[in-house]
Amino acid sequence: MTKIQKAVQNQDGVSDVKVMFNAGKVKANIDEAKVTGEDLGKVITELGYEVKKIKTKEVA
Repeated sequence: MTKIQKAVQNQDGVSDVKVMFNAGKVKANIDEAKVTGEDLGKVITELGYEVKKIKTKEVA
């Protein structure tokens, strides 16, 4: 498990974290009542990585 994956997975409301280093992306399922994409961006930034864009998609 990578440092990013572990930090994101440890956030309340986050599941199924996938880190794709070659693509420079992180995908995760989140419960927006508990955590937002911006919250996860802050977690990743605090690890010393640059976050360029945050995109969320609602899943039915």
